[in-house]
Amino acid sequence: MCGIVGYIGRNSAVDILLDGLTSLEYRGYDSSGIAVNIDGKVQLYKAAGKLQNLKDIVEKNYAEISKSTIGIGHIRWATHGAPTVENAHPHSCNCGKLAVVHNGIIENFKELKEKLEKQGCTFRSQTDTETVAHLVASKFSQTHDLTEAVRLATKEIEGAYALCVIHQDVKDTIVATRRNAPLVVGFGDGENFVASDVPALIQYTKKAMYLDDNQIVTLTPDSVKLIDIDNNPVVQKVEMLPWEPVALSKMGYKHFMLKEIHEQPDVVRNVLSGKLRAIDEPIVLKEVTLDREKLKDLNRIQIVACGTSLHAAMVGKYLIEDFCGISVDVEPSSEYIYRKTITDKNTLVIGVSQSGETADTITAVRQAKSKGSHILIVTNRPDSTMAREADSLIPVNAGIEVSVAATKSYMAQLISFYLLAIYIAEVKGVNDLRDLKHELIILPQKIEKVLAHKEDIQQCARKFSGSKDFIFIARGINFPTALEGALKLKEISYINATGYTAGELKHGPIAMLDESMPVLSILMSGKVYDKILSNSEEAKARNARMIALTDSTDPKLNELFDCIIRVPEISEILSPALAVVPLQLLAYYIAEFLGKDVDQPRNLAKSVTVE
Repeated sequence: MCGIVGYIGRNSAVDILLDGLTSLEYRGYDSSGIAVNIDGKVQLYKAAGKLQNLKDIVEKNYAEISKSTIGIGHIRWATHGAPTVENAHPHSCNCGKLAVVHNGIIENFKELKEKLEKQGCTFRSQTDTETVAHLVASKFSQTHDLTEAVRLATKEIEGAYALCVIHQDVKDTIVATRRNAPLVVGFGDGENFVASDVPALIQYTKKAMYLDDNQIVTLTPDSVKLIDIDNNPVVQKVEMLPWEPVALSKMGYKHFMLKEIHEQPDVVRNVLSGKLRAIDEPIVLKEVTLDREKLKDLNRIQIVACGTSLHAAMVGKYLIEDFCGISVDVEPSSEYIYRKTITDKNTLVIGVSQSGETADTITAVRQAKSKGSHILIVTNRPDSTMAREADSLIPVNAGIEVSVAATKSYMAQLISFYLLAIYIAEVKGVNDLRDLKHELIILPQKIEKVLAHKEDIQQCARKFSGSKDFIFIARGINFPTALEGALKLKEISYINATGYTAGELKHGPIAMLDESMPVLSILMSGKVYDKILSNSEEAKARNARMIALTDSTDPKLNELFDCIIRVPEISEILSPALAVVPLQLLAYYIAEFLGKDVDQPRNLAKSVTVE
């Protein structure tokens, strides 16, 4: 999940590298480093901890470092080896002439390391990446061609990687390659760029090319050459990037997370635009290319996802089964890929990922695709690896999400599942969904009401910010909402939060309840309201501190709950899309009161590109 950036041109490289790494901090922030060529010699500057530590080192040496017009940079989410200076990238070889940065995992690094040590290589770190530096250097000593050295090295490397390499004997060249890890090239005038993701590039260029697996690109200030692993030239597919640099601005908000929470009304409007035109018209979902007759006869769907996307998928399961009568299985991608893949050409397999680069989910959809299943991808990144695996692609149009804790992308995934479920239902002849369509249209206004009246949420957050543990309970379609609320809280506040189906509380978890344990009940009006109210009373009888999230005006709630967070009245079936917003805000304000790093919580990264 590390971030890579490279620059070659006629301008000073260091500021561009640091700006790029700043834009990629969501990919990891355990350590960072840059390698630049100064007066014909490759120099490495590295620091453990946040990127600011590297910036401080660079500032002290800026006069020297700013001379370089070529460099590569890296920000790390640690896999092999602790987050120390020694393990920080870039890594070099014995001669010190070559530097490499890497995102991914080298699966056969132990075998490569043993082989290289026998050849006289001395290792200084505990990382898998250092084997790449020694291996490429070994190939370069034989070929004296950096592109060829990288090509030959990748034939011996197993695993997932995006690599950028420079060598001081090849002063005006960066060589980069990828396999199962994202890499994008940016085109400039007399300068070129390479990075793990678009945010590192968009303030410098709008022209880009996405590398496919096993492609190798050679960058100079004036040229970009692309080959495959067998040294065959590849036609370059240059695209215009759809984003503007303003997407990376906080726009006056204290944190990106808070900004992104407040963007959700417009996110809903964007997802609905062009698809839900009027309540009397059918949903337009041209992105689903599966033949309508096959869709009508469909009797099984599998959904694979991880983390927050998994919770959106769980809501999707409820919707599709309820509207369409189709059996839906939802499974974490990380489990799906390590058991027998039971799917076929008659099964629709849906992969859900914010980044479209989630390694486990990519593997899962590839396994299903090999069995002949139609692959539908729901992602925020139509330029991603998963998108290129898709038979059908639903881009959720949430815009760039910077905060590691997903909020607006979750909302966009939810709304996409509502549209998909309605679309399939209408294909199958179900026509009684006018009320739900109407509620979808006015949903942004209800979210705006929640965002305009946050005082109760802030008071609740302050009151419970000292809690060591937290329980969220719900039933039915809001059980995934309880899981998502608990996940947001533990992600950014580090409070041990767990979501349960309310009926399961008395089958074990109730033993944990006492006066120190907060229990948040998601009490949305509907068929399970009375049951959750009864479960809440059971928790109250054990002296738990009770919080209600509800659209009900039931006066009984005032006696039962210590805090009540109210939302506008909404149908039970659509309530997950509204109920999640105050839970996002509750997690945000608790983390803020505790002084946590909201946008960059410890140990996490935005794009999980390793298994």
